[in-house]
Amino acid sequence: MVIRVYIASSSGSTAIKKKQQDVLGFLEANKIGFEEKDIVANEENRKWMRENVPEDSRPATGYPTHTHTPQIFNESQYPGDYDPYDAFFEARENNAVYAFLGLPAPPGSKEAEAQAKQQAGTLKICLSVF
Repeated sequence: MVIRVYIASSSGSTAIKKKQQDVLGFLEANKIGFEEKDIVANEENRKWMRENVPEDSRPATGYPTHTHTPQIFNESQYPGDYDPYDAFFEARENNAVYAFLGLPAPPGSKEAEAQAKQQAGTLKICLSVF
């Protein structure tokens, strides 16, 4: 599975630049492999991104195919809503980034531990029913 992060290398918005840097920096720091796709330098990247953001996740106003960066995909799967940055960082705060990205959490990570606790709790509930 390949995580693709679509960015705009020459965005005039400092907010967009910060969001892009935050997402890329987090992925790099956590050694989560990804491909950076620039929609400014490569028209094919821009076209692919616009075509693959789900219609219901596009902005209601403005240019109909306008989407802000960063946009995050796992292969062609779009894990977030219109603003994946907020969804991404919500997942980060909840130790659920790997699940958000559709990746298995590495053993020993906080996310793997949280998943194990959740599964143990589910198992206890299931066993108490019997």
